[in-house]
Amino acid sequence: MSGGQGQFNNSPRGEDKDVEAGTSSFTEYEESPFDITSTKNAPVERLRRWRQAALVLNASRRFRYTLDLKREEDKKRMLRKMRAHAQAIRAAHLFKAAASRVNGIITSSPPSPGGGDFGIGQEQIVSISRDQNIGALQELGGVKGLSGLLKTNLEKGIHGDDDDISKRKSAFGSNTYPQKKGRSFWRFVWEASQDLTLIILIVAAAASLALGIKTEGIEKGWYDGISIAFAVLLVIVVTATSDYRQSLQFQNLNEEKRNIRLEVTRDGRRVEISIYDIVVPADGVLVAGHSLAVDESSMTGESKIVHKNSTKNPFLMSGCKVADGHGTMLVTGVGVNTEWGLLMASVSEDNGGETPLQVRLNGVATFIGIVGLTVAGVVLFVLVVRYFTGHTKGANGAPQFVGGHTKFDHVLDDLVKIITVAVTIVVVAVPEGLPLAVTLTLAYSMRKMMADKALVRRLSACETMGSATTICSDKTGTLTLNEMTVVECYTGFQKMDPPDSSSKLPPPFTSILVEGIAHNTTGSVFRSESGEVQVSGSPTERAILNWAIKLGMDFDALRSESSAVHFFPFNSEQKRGGVAVKSVLILIRFLIQFQPDSTVHVHWKGAAEIVLGSCTHYMDENESPVDMSGDKMAELKNAINDMAARSLRCVAIAFRNFEADKIPTDEDQLSRWVLPEDELVLLAIVGIKDPCRPGVKNSVLLCQKAGVKVRMVTGDNIQTAKAIALECGILASDSDASEPNLIEGKVFRAYSEAERDRICEEISVMGRSSPNDKLLLVQSLKRKGHVVAVTGDGTNDAPALHEADIGLSMGIQGTEVAKEKSDIIILDDNFESVVKVVRWGRSVYANIQKFIQFQLTVNVAALVINVVAAISSGDVPLTAVQLLWVNLIMDTLGALALATEPPTDHLMDRDPVGRREPLITNIMWRNLFVQAMYQVTVLLVLNFRGISILNLDHKPNAERVKNTVIFNAFVICQIFNEFNARKPDEFNIFQGVLRNHLFVGIICITIVLQVVIVEFLGTFASTIKLDWEMWLICIGIGSISWPLAVIGKCIPVPETPVSQYFRINRWRRNSSGT
Repeated sequence: MSGGQGQFNNSPRGEDKDVEAGTSSFTEYEESPFDITSTKNAPVERLRRWRQAALVLNASRRFRYTLDLKREEDKKRMLRKMRAHAQAIRAAHLFKAAASRVNGIITSSPPSPGGGDFGIGQEQIVSISRDQNIGALQELGGVKGLSGLLKTNLEKGIHGDDDDISKRKSAFGSNTYPQKKGRSFWRFVWEASQDLTLIILIVAAAASLALGIKTEGIEKGWYDGISIAFAVLLVIVVTATSDYRQSLQFQNLNEEKRNIRLEVTRDGRRVEISIYDIVVPADGVLVAGHSLAVDESSMTGESKIVHKNSTKNPFLMSGCKVADGHGTMLVTGVGVNTEWGLLMASVSEDNGGETPLQVRLNGVATFIGIVGLTVAGVVLFVLVVRYFTGHTKGANGAPQFVGGHTKFDHVLDDLVKIITVAVTIVVVAVPEGLPLAVTLTLAYSMRKMMADKALVRRLSACETMGSATTICSDKTGTLTLNEMTVVECYTGFQKMDPPDSSSKLPPPFTSILVEGIAHNTTGSVFRSESGEVQVSGSPTERAILNWAIKLGMDFDALRSESSAVHFFPFNSEQKRGGVAVKSVLILIRFLIQFQPDSTVHVHWKGAAEIVLGSCTHYMDENESPVDMSGDKMAELKNAINDMAARSLRCVAIAFRNFEADKIPTDEDQLSRWVLPEDELVLLAIVGIKDPCRPGVKNSVLLCQKAGVKVRMVTGDNIQTAKAIALECGILASDSDASEPNLIEGKVFRAYSEAERDRICEEISVMGRSSPNDKLLLVQSLKRKGHVVAVTGDGTNDAPALHEADIGLSMGIQGTEVAKEKSDIIILDDNFESVVKVVRWGRSVYANIQKFIQFQLTVNVAALVINVVAAISSGDVPLTAVQLLWVNLIMDTLGALALATEPPTDHLMDRDPVGRREPLITNIMWRNLFVQAMYQVTVLLVLNFRGISILNLDHKPNAERVKNTVIFNAFVICQIFNEFNARKPDEFNIFQGVLRNHLFVGIICITIVLQVVIVEFLGTFASTIKLDWEMWLICIGIGSISWPLAVIGKCIPVPETPVSQYFRINRWRRNSSGT
C-alpha cells in the first residue's frame, strides 16, 4: 500500500536463554554424541560432534534432512554484514547531524519528486527509509507530506480497490523477495546415486558385464551385470522420488509459516490480510504511537531498546520487533527494497534442523552399520579363502578354482561376484532408511496436523510433543470460546440490569465513561455508510466497545473531540492500561465541582480488584464523587468475587483529573512520564462472560488418562480461574481448590527456587499470574524432569514459550512475536487441537518404533542367513539383486508404509514416552527375536535340507528352485511381518488397516512386483518359475508369522530396559575404576 498503514502491538524486551531440561540417574556418565535431549538452540559444536561420530558411507543421503551447518554459518555471516551496514548508516547520520549543529546549518539532499501516478518514486522513498534521512523527510513535509505524495490518507489508509492496488504494485513492487528455487528431481537422483555402497555395486556391475560378455558371449554374458545395474537404478529412482516428495511438502509448509497475517487500515476500516496482500509492508515511518519501543537487535546487533517518535526517530525497519507500546506506521518499503528483504533474498529457508530422534537414529544406524560392515568383511574373507582353497563348488559339483588351471578371466569374474555379495550385505545391513523414516513420518504428520489446525514451525516439536508430561494452558480463547459479552455491570451506586441500559445512568456520567472507553482501547469502531457497525480488537476490547455503543458511544466523534496526550499500554505484569486525554469540550458539571482547573482526564482500565485498589472515590447517583468507605469497598469486592465465582472476567473502569500544566511538554520527557494511578474515581465494574469450549472437558480428561497433567495458568482473578477449572475438569471438586493446587501468581513468585520446585508438581491452577510467573513455573517443572508444553498468545509470553520444551502459540489471538518464539501454532486457538498435537507427537514416535522393529528383523534375518550359509557352504542363497530388492522393501517402501500410520486412541492409553526412554523397547526386542529366529531357522533348514524337504531330488534345476523358494519365502515373511509391525503390543494387527491406503497400496505393489520378479524376471534375479505348490509353501511359511506374533506377545518382558543393564554395568566399572 505504498503508504498503507499497519497496526502493531508490543513484543518482549528480551528472551531468556534456553536451558536444556530433563535428567536421569545416568546423565553423569552418559557422554554419547548421539544423546541430544533438545535441539532448541543446541550448541553448534554439539550438533557437529554427532555428525563426526557417525559411521557414514553416504553422507549426502544420511544427513540430507538434518541442519546444514555450513548454510547456517553463511546465514549468520550475511546477517552480520547487514547489521554492520545498518550501524554504518546510523553512525554516518549521527556524524552528519553533529556537524550540522556545529555549523548551524541543516544539510540534506531530498530526492526530487518522481513521476507516474505518485509524487515520489520507489528509489527515492527507499533511499529516505534505508538511509533514515530525517532531513529529507522533513523537507518533504514530514510524514504528512510523504503520505500526500503517496496518496495515502493517514486516518483512512488507501482505498484498497483492485485498480489502486494494481497501480501501487506497479509503482512500488509487491511484498515478496526472490526465493531460491527448490532442488529439482534430477538433483535428488544425483544425490541418491552418491551412496558409496551403490557406487561400488555399479562398478561391480560394470566389471561383471565386461567379464560376463568376454567369458560367456554377448547373448548370456550381460545378464548378471545388467541385473545388478537395474536393481541399483531402481533403488536410486525410488529413493529420489521419495526425497523429492518430502522436499515439496517442506516447501509448502515453509510457505504457510511465512504467510503472516496482520491488521491494516484501508478505506477507513481495519482489516486483517496476509502479508502477501499488502502492497508495501516492511520498512516505514511512524505516523502516531504511544510508548513505542522497538528491539532492533535482529538488524543492528544491539540489544538496546530504541524509543520511537514521529518527529525525531520515526523510521521503522522490517525484521525488528515491537518491544512495547503500539502505533500506526506509514509503509515505505517493499520486498527487496528493505534491509530484511535483501537478507531473506540472499539466504534460503532450511528444513528446521534435526530432531533429537533423528540424532539418536543416526546413532542406531551407526552401530548397526559397524556390525554390518564387520559381518560383510567376515563373509568376504570366508568366501575368498574357500574359493582359493578349492572348497567353493560350481553347478557341476567341481571346484571353481584349481591352481594353475583356472583362467585369470574366470578368477576375476568369480571374485567380482564374491565382492558384489559382500557389498550387497553392507547395503542391507546399514540401515540408511532409519533417518529417512523420521523425515517421512514427520512430513506426513506435519501435513495431517495442518488439517487438525496445527502448524508446525520446528520439526523437533512433533516428536517432543509425544513426550509431554504436562501442558500449561492459557484460559482465555484456549479453554474458553473467546466470544466475550458484557453480562453484568456495577457502578458505585447501583447494579445495572440489564447492563447496557443507558437510561439508568446520568448523561454526564455516561459521557465520561464512554470517553475513557473510546480512548483507552487498542480496538476500533467502523461505521459504514449503510450504518452497519464493525468493531475490531481483542475479544475483551470488542465486548467493552460493543457495550459502550449500546450506552450511546460515538467512537469517531469522541476521538476527534479529544486527543490522547500519553498512553500506557495494557501490561500483563500490571494487569491494567491507561491514557491521558485532553478534551477540547467544555468540562461537564460534576468535573468542575471535583477539580475545576483540570483539563486532562487520566482513564484507567484493567483487572477489577487491581484498579479498585487504586480508587479512593466513586460516583454516586447525584453525579458527585464520594469517598470510598470501607463498607463500599467490601461491597464492590463481594460483587467482583460473586461474578468471578460464576466464571465472569471482571474489568474495572476508573478515571481521575490531572493538572495540565504538570504534564511534560518536551516529547522525550513526555515519553518517560508515568501516568498517575492513585486517587482514582471508580466509574464501573463489568462482568464479561466467556463460555467454556464445548468438548474441552473431554479433552482434559483424555490428557489425564494419557498421563499428561493439564495446568491452567491465567491472568484472570483466582475465583474466575477456579470456576473455569471446575467446569473444564482441571479441578475435580471444590475440595481440590486450595493451595498449592490453586495458587495466585504473586504467592508462587514470592517463594524461593527450592520451594517453587517442591510445590510446582501439585499446582493445577495459577490465577492472576504474570508472564514471568509462567516462566518460573516452566523452569521449576523442567528441573523436576518434566517435558513441558506451554500455550501462549501474548508478546510477554515469549520467554515462557522459548523456555518450554514445546511452545504452542495461538494463531488467532497470538502476537507475531509469540508465534515466532513458538514451535507449533494452534490455528484455531482450541485446546482440543493441542490434544490432537499430543496424539500426533506420540504417533511419530510409535511409527518410528514400528519401522525400527520391522527393519531390524530383516537386518538380523538376512545377515544370519547369508553369514551361516557362506561360512558353511561357501555360497549364499540370497544374491546381490535379490538383496537389493529386499533393501528396497525394507528401506524406502517399508518406511513409507509404516511411517504414515495415523494415530489411534490406543496411543492415549499409555504414559508419555520418557525423554531418555530407549528407542528399542523390551517389547520390540521380544517381537524382533521371535520373528528373526523363526525366519532364520526355517530358511536355513531350507538352505541345507530344502531339496529333500521340497521333494526336488529328481527334478531339474533343483538348486535354483530351492534358492528361489528361500528368496520368495523370505520376501513373503517380510510382507506378513509388516502387518505385525503395525501393532507391536496389540493382538489385533488388522485394526484400521484399510484406513491407511498407502500401507495397503505398498503391500499390493510389493506382492505384484515379487510375482513379476519370480515368474518373469528369472534371468535377471537368478530365480526360476515356481509352481502353485511352491507358492503355497512360501505363503504358508510367511503366514505362520501371524500366529507366532500372537504367541510372542503372551511372553512377559522385564520392565527394566535391556540397555539399562549395560549402562548399570558400565557405571559400576567406571565407579570401581575411580
